[in-house]
Formats: sequence, C-alpha cells, structure tokens
Amino acid sequence: MPRYARTEREALADLMLELGPDAPTVNEGWTTRDLAAHLLVRERRPDAAGGILLPPLRGHGEAVRRRMAAGPYADLVARIRRPPLWSPVSNPLTDELVNGLEFFIHHEDVRRARPGWLPRDLPARQQAALWKRAALLARVALRRFPADLLIQAPGYGERTVGRGGERLRVVGAPGELVLFISGRQRVARVQVDGPAEPAERLRAASLGL
Repeated sequence: MPRYARTEREALADLMLELGPDAPTVNEGWTTRDLAAHLLVRERRPDAAGGILLPPLRGHGEAVRRRMAAGPYADLVARIRRPPLWSPVSNPLTDELVNGLEFFIHHEDVRRARPGWLPRDLPARQQAALWKRAALLARVALRRFPADLLIQAPGYGERTVGRGGERLRVVGAPGELVLFISGRQRVARVQVDGPAEPAERLRAASLGL
C-alpha cells in the first residue's frame, strides 16, 4: 500500500530545509518556521493541539507553538521527519488516514507560496485517496454554504453539498479540490461555474475545519 503520508512528510521536510526558516507560506503571516512549529504541536503536544480547532484553547495552543518555533530550525524539521509513535495522529494506525491529507496540504502551502509554482502530476492512486478526503471535507466545510454546490473531480467522483439555493459547480483534480475546500482558494486551480455573486462569495469564504 502506498504511504503518501510518509512521502509528503519527507518532501515537505526537504523543501523546508532547502528554503530555510523565513520562507513564506500560503498561510497568511506564517513562515516555514511557523508552519514547522504548528506541525510539531499537532503531533507532540495533545494539550495544546486542541487549540487548532477549539477557540477556548487557542491562546494556550498559540503560546506553545510560539515557544516551539523559537528552537533551532534544523531541529524542528528533524523532529517533523521522526513522528512519535505514541501520537494520536501519527501512530501506525492513524498516520495514513490523517496525515496523508495534512502533509499534502502543508507541502503545497510551501510550494505554492513561491513564484512560478506549477501543480504536481500526482499518481492516480494518490488522487483517488485525496478525492475520498475531499468528499468528506466538503460535506463538513461546505454544509452551511448558502448554495447548491456540485463538487466534481472528473474520473474520481462527485458530491453535492451546501444549504441549498443557487446552483454552483466546482470542478478540479482531487488535490486541487482539497486545497480549495480547506481554505486555499486563491492557489487552488479549480473552475467555479454558476452565478457570479455566489461564485465570488465561495472564492472568498473562510473554509476549512
């Protein structure tokens, strides 16, 4: 079975070392150092990782992330390469399920912040795996969007989501749809068909979990 979580993790770590700690990312205001610290908090600090999703814990999580980011950059990247087996998100049972998506997204966060980037030609099996995640992500992230959204990945599948209303069609490769639905609309190469106003609102919406 392909281990896309591992290959994306290694590729991200290699790129982080190549670019150094101050390179920009797609995440507004974050450098590669900031992103490295985020990944370490997520895997190694369960007490602080809840702040990624839960607003009441956000202050503690951000304080821990900032302290972690102050460490030597090469050490941060080395620790990303060696995830702890005890972690809820990186143990052998959960790694591919959870991190195949996480590290693909963050690898692209670094890649697509550089001038002249191009989408990668991903293997069909990886695209299929990403489509499964995209379909689930769309159901959660877009369930309240005020439109009838048809999400299509030609050759992989389609999913209808949204709260209902005007019809929009969002078409792209699975990896591009993952980036779009996770809030990276400005760097995701997808096509949005439908009325101009809701289409523009979708492109500007705060998406993701």
